[in-house]
Amino acid sequence: MTGVLIKNVKKSYGDVHVIHDLSVEIRDGEFLVFVGPSGCGKSTLLRMIAGLESFDQGQIFINEKLVNDLHPSKRDIAMVFQDYALYPHMSVRKNMGFGLKMRGFDSQEVEKSIHKAASILQIEHLLERKPKELSGGQRQRVAMGRAIVRNPQVFLFDEPLSNLDAKLRVDMRSEIKALHQRLKTTSVYVTHDQVEAMTMADRIVVLNKGNIEQVGTPLELYHKPISHFVAGFLGSPPMNFIPVKLDKTHLDLLNGKKLEFTQEYVGPAVLGIRPEKLQITKGVDSGFLIGNIFLIEPLGSDTLLTVLIGQEKLIVRVIGDSELNLNDEVGLSWNLTEQHLFNSENGLRIS
Repeated sequence: MTGVLIKNVKKSYGDVHVIHDLSVEIRDGEFLVFVGPSGCGKSTLLRMIAGLESFDQGQIFINEKLVNDLHPSKRDIAMVFQDYALYPHMSVRKNMGFGLKMRGFDSQEVEKSIHKAASILQIEHLLERKPKELSGGQRQRVAMGRAIVRNPQVFLFDEPLSNLDAKLRVDMRSEIKALHQRLKTTSVYVTHDQVEAMTMADRIVVLNKGNIEQVGTPLELYHKPISHFVAGFLGSPPMNFIPVKLDKTHLDLLNGKKLEFTQEYVGPAVLGIRPEKLQITKGVDSGFLIGNIFLIEPLGSDTLLTVLIGQEKLIVRVIGDSELNLNDEVGLSWNLTEQHLFNSENGLRIS
């Protein structure tokens, strides 16, 4: 079995705690994504697995072998960086084969590995070019090819698509996922882009200030976020949040309207509802909330409507075009079984 186990790891820079007693298991053959805002510790964690960063406490195992004191070159991992890290004076062929030659592999074996990786990534026609003659997407393919030729136990991806334009990001995202499905090598991917995380991962680890907020499949995290933070971080556009007050038999909205709703928690809370779950009512008065259209964003397949309700702005996703105009008064409703409730004080989900 080739997996990665991170056990009770802590990391500080002086008085600044970056990783707080963190534990997670990355299963054999799994594509696991660490996602979170800048500064949450995700890249630091990846560099710890690679052996490029020390840590104060804990253990890291690769293929059930403790690697705390093992040099990066001995860990049998391959890393793909954000900035490609290609040698500018070398051709694509030499860039891809350099690591194997340094490790003493036979030249014929190196050439065979290069051509196999180039075929997978469809870059055979680029082998004699220098990095400066390549586009951003081509350079990233070369960086991935250099990792593939090593046939490692674990792939590590450190925000590899951050420097690409929007269309290339989508294309490369699909290629990396298809590559994993073909090679089935354990892969750890770091990103701040929740769309990348949702579309690529077998499981997602959501990090916040050096702590794990939640671990699960993309749909588990999307439909049952454990906290206000996870609910707001995953989803595009993000979840809408409304301050409410809960009693055991009803839910009080900000406009004073009461909705019948049975649960145990009593007190102030935050109601979360996804944009696609909000509905524009036929009659304004039949809505749970009433507001005015503040912004209209047509996307072709659907339209995003921002509705201003007092000081709150709620985003509604409607399929196709919308006949509504700016400042139109609308009512909003939703299915109470599709809403999310969070404790106002600690941000945790209210069951």
